[in-house]
Amino acid sequence: MENEFTVEYASILKKIDAINPVKYAHSRNYIDGQVNYLSPYISRGVISTKQVLASLQGKGYSFDQLEPLIQQLCWRDYFQRIAQVKDINTEIKQVQEHVKHHAIPLSILEAKTGIQAIDQAIETLFESGYMHNHSRLYLAALTCNIGKSHWLHPAKWMYYHLLDGDLASNSCSWQWVAASFSSKKYYCNQENINKYTFTNEQDTFLDHSYEHIATMPVPKALEATSSLTFVTNLPQTAVPKLDTTKPTLLYNSYNLDPLWRANEPVNRALMLEPSHFNKYPVSDKVIQFIMALSKNISGIEVYAGEVDALVGQYENGDLTFSNAFISKEHPAFEYYPGIKDSREWMFPNTEGYYPSFFSFWKKGMNSNGKN
Repeated sequence: MENEFTVEYASILKKIDAINPVKYAHSRNYIDGQVNYLSPYISRGVISTKQVLASLQGKGYSFDQLEPLIQQLCWRDYFQRIAQVKDINTEIKQVQEHVKHHAIPLSILEAKTGIQAIDQAIETLFESGYMHNHSRLYLAALTCNIGKSHWLHPAKWMYYHLLDGDLASNSCSWQWVAASFSSKKYYCNQENINKYTFTNEQDTFLDHSYEHIATMPVPKALEATSSLTFVTNLPQTAVPKLDTTKPTLLYNSYNLDPLWRANEPVNRALMLEPSHFNKYPVSDKVIQFIMALSKNISGIEVYAGEVDALVGQYENGDLTFSNAFISKEHPAFEYYPGIKDSREWMFPNTEGYYPSFFSFWKKGMNSNGKN
C-alpha cells in the first residue's frame, strides 16, 4: 500500500491522468475497487479538486460517466465550506445521542475487534497511513453507533494516522456517521461487510439485521475502552533568514502546491507550527510525508516554529505586514498575516452554509451551467 503514495509531483500527475471514472463508479465501494489514491495529495494541497475535474473534462467523458467521481470530489469542497462557517470540533447540527463515553474501544486500538475486515483495515492504517473510505465508515459506525463512543476522540485518533488527514473531511465524516451532522446514524452489518470486503464471516456480533444492531447493547468486544494522548514530533530547524525585500509565501500541511506563484521572486517557508500540531497532532509517518512532498517546491525552507518569528523580520523592511506574507485560504490558518489567495474550488460561487450536501451540489451545478 505504501508504494501507492509517491511523493514525486510528476508521478502524482500521472495518477490523475490514469483515472477511469467509469470503473470508479462501478467498483469504488469494494475494498479492491478502482479508487485513485489521490486523497493524500488533495488533502495536502499538492493538487486540487478543480485540477482533477479539469483533467477529466478534457477526456471526452459524458457528465453521467463523470458524476459519481465529481460528487466524491465535491464532498471535499463541501466539508471545507462547512469548516469556514462552523466549529467542526463540536456538533454541527445536533448532539450525538446514546453516548456512553468519550474514549475509544480498546479492541479498535489493538485491531482485535473480531471483525476480520475491520481489523485488517486498522492494521493497514497503521502500516500505510491509509484506509479505504468504506472501511472508514464501517469503523466509525462500529465505534460511535455500536460501541457508543463520542465521535471526537476517535476522529482525532484516525486523523493522527492518516496521510490524507483533512480536518474538515475527517471531522464532518465522523459526525455524519454519528448523526450529529446528518439525520440518522449510519450502521453496518456483517452481510454488508462481507459483500464489499470479500470476507465470509458468520456468527459475529454484527451478523444480525440492521434493526437488531441499532438496538442491541454494546458488544463485549467493544466494552473495554482507552483514551490516548497524541504527540507530534517536529524536526529541529533554524529560523529561516528571509530576504525582506521580497514577500514570503507561507506553506503548511494543507498547502504544498508546487505551482503556486511558482515563478515569482519570493521567500518560501513551510510552516510546521507547534501550536497547530499541539491542537491537531499527527504521527511521525504523516510529518515525514508532508516534508517529502514539500521537496517538490523549489527554494522552500522548512521551519518548525511559529509564524510570529518570521513576522518580526519585516519590522524594519520595505514591505508592510499586510503585503509581506501571502498564504492560501484555509479555516485552520485564518490567523496568518497578509494576503490570502483563494483555494482552487471546483465551484467558486458556493460560499456560506449549506445544511446538506445536495443543496451544495445543486448550487455548484447551477453555477457551472448544469441544471
